Amino acid sequence: MLAAACSRVEQKPVAVNPNKTSPAVVEDPYLWLEETDSAKALDWVKARNAESVKAYGSSPEFDKTRDAILEVMDSDARIPYVSKMGTYYYNFWKDKTNPRGLWRRTTFAEYRKEHPKWETLIDVDALGKTEGVNWVWHGSDCLKPDYRHCLVFLSRGGADASVMREFDLTSKTFVKDGFSLPEAKLQANWIDKDRIYVGTDFGPGSMTKSSYPRIVKEWKRGTPLADATTVYEGKEDDLSISAYRDDTPGFERDFVSRAIDFWSGENFLRGKDNKLTRIDIPLDAASFGTHREWMTVQLRNAWTVGGNTYPSGSLIAIKFDDFMAGKRDFTVLFAPSETTSLAGHSWTRHHLILDTLHDVVSKLEVLTPPLRPGTEWKRAALGGAPALSTISAGGIDADHDDSYFLTVSGFLEPTTLYYGALGQGEAKPLKHSPSFFDASKYRVQQDFATSKDGTRVPYFVIGPKDMKLDGGNPTLLYGYGGFEVSLQPSYSGSVGRAWLDKGGVYALANIRGGGEYGPRWHQAALKANRLRAYEDFAAVAQDLVAKKITSQAHLGAMGGSNGGLLMGNMLTLYPQLWSAIVCQVPLLDMKRYTHLSAGTSWMAEYGDPDKPDDWAFIKTFSPYQNVEKGKKYPPLLFTTSTRDDRVGPHQARKMAARMLEYGNGASFYENIEGGHGAAADNKQAAFMSALGYEYLWTHLK
Repeated sequence: MLAAACSRVEQKPVAVNPNKTSPAVVEDPYLWLEETDSAKALDWVKARNAESVKAYGSSPEFDKTRDAILEVMDSDARIPYVSKMGTYYYNFWKDKTNPRGLWRRTTFAEYRKEHPKWETLIDVDALGKTEGVNWVWHGSDCLKPDYRHCLVFLSRGGADASVMREFDLTSKTFVKDGFSLPEAKLQANWIDKDRIYVGTDFGPGSMTKSSYPRIVKEWKRGTPLADATTVYEGKEDDLSISAYRDDTPGFERDFVSRAIDFWSGENFLRGKDNKLTRIDIPLDAASFGTHREWMTVQLRNAWTVGGNTYPSGSLIAIKFDDFMAGKRDFTVLFAPSETTSLAGHSWTRHHLILDTLHDVVSKLEVLTPPLRPGTEWKRAALGGAPALSTISAGGIDADHDDSYFLTVSGFLEPTTLYYGALGQGEAKPLKHSPSFFDASKYRVQQDFATSKDGTRVPYFVIGPKDMKLDGGNPTLLYGYGGFEVSLQPSYSGSVGRAWLDKGGVYALANIRGGGEYGPRWHQAALKANRLRAYEDFAAVAQDLVAKKITSQAHLGAMGGSNGGLLMGNMLTLYPQLWSAIVCQVPLLDMKRYTHLSAGTSWMAEYGDPDKPDDWAFIKTFSPYQNVEKGKKYPPLLFTTSTRDDRVGPHQARKMAARMLEYGNGASFYENIEGGHGAAADNKQAAFMSALGYEYLWTHLK
């Protein structure tokens, strides 16, 4: 999982530009593996795949693990999560019979039943078979208030790139001569039934260096895309440009968003005659949003305005029209402490639900705006959850009522979905996820490790109630540590079946770079401070050993995307801690990452390796450059996808090739489909997951 501002990208073979390559990179003997679809590269991939499957994916035990995971993923008893549009509740569903999925809907009366009746709108498997394309669902955008006109996004093989087509929910057919766009990284949103905002590849110069739309236009039905009216043009160095309409009845507004980089941007109010007025909030604000008359801003750094200073990580509110008229008297809705942060917030018609973290355990609070001037926002607790678990809530139809869905999940507590309405008593259980393993045998504990610089780092451990503290437990430590992403307690039938039930211990590290303690926790590991995240993860590993939960001989690690970069650095910086590592869809060559796929998008996180001052610190956490010939490393499995057009398969390919050249025990598997998730359906996902678990178990048991 690599955080990304945009999600729809075109997959093309990577062209190496020698003019953008430093002398050190020219010496790279594996540049040919960056040619995504070349016959030579794919032959290499197929050979490595065969080796990995033979060694780790062809035993009866592997089949048992894969089938157990697939049973979880395909279970009809899973909760079908829904979103409300008009009078219907919509769901996208994948199972054994429908591996690519069904877009479907039902009524709330049906949804409350144990076995609802669903109306199928789009059968992605059937569509792919008819058209001869391995389509993967990428979502939809439907126009209020009738929800008849929808923009549907489909991806070939799961890449971020998608095509867009207009779909009619009344006839349940694609609209002939309706809005449509060819495959590209694109974004599109409704204005009204005859106009949409669109950002896509309009031709040379229309995309940013990060490969996202640089230009957003207003496109009228029945006219050529070439005649669409330009709304805003960003700079080539910007991350992306987009536009959308807030179509709340009575509060309709149009906005343009300019993402300058991953952590900064501008928002504009679009008025008549395409006049844009900048919304004067900090460029690095974490979020900006409107709900009816209200505007909220979540701050990434402290902001002094109107004679007041609002702290980093806080959520503040003001009436939108008042702000645009020059007022700056914000109300603080949330202010963090050393152990608390804001995980999210969601509106209902009359209330705002806050999701906060207290040492990585969530709590909910309901805020009610003042009904008249001079009064204050009211506060009340919402719901409760078992210890060391996650509780979250979101409004269902913020235009019309105060209904909400609430979910409760823990490492050992299958997810329960509740339905409620604020002001109408407690939420009632609506759906239960099944138990996929016997949780009564296990316990969860939260511990804290001390990092190299003295920082207190939380982590969770799930293991047997009668676990012996003799250092002999096969233990898997998972981490991410980037992009302000928080790892919270959640139920996983796959982890339970594939790891815990085998006798393993599972640990989850909440290292810096994530968002567990808000922006400060993330910023502590940005750019030149990146090593702090790796020191934290190593400290957790050492704490697990010190507590005799495990030992180096039985300790392994797993992480994906930015977590794959974490794994690469565990390999090169702390090889003595591990007996096996699984590195999924990773970043690894930090010298060339900005020249591959969507890499330029993440310079605000890692830095720019083409700048000597930045490379001076980036090179300290670039595994591809730091792996040494003749040095002993733990066994490592790389997994990736040919269709990953966000990070790309190039990084894992090159690192595996280099390690094999150096005589190290590296394994590699590349799924041909799947995008950045490395799997296009449940069967592929179960295979990839089982391969990782079996690899670790083989080396750690």
